Amino acid sequence: MGGMSIWHWLVVGVIVLILFGGRGKISDIMGDVARGIKSFRKGLAEDEKPIEQAQKDAAEKERVKN
Repeated sequence: MGGMSIWHWLVVGVIVLILFGGRGKISDIMGDVARGIKSFRKGLAEDEKPIEQAQKDAAEKERVKN
């Protein structure tokens, strides 16, 4: 458990290069995640609209019957 060998430092260096190297891969990934969440929320909102409309139509039919 003493010092770190050269292999440990190489592995750490490769991980750092993968995460922070290039043109900001982490920010690109986070941007993709944000777009995915927005798309998911939009999909949920679109699914709820027909249900709400169906409930309003059913309530209106009940009022017309009474």
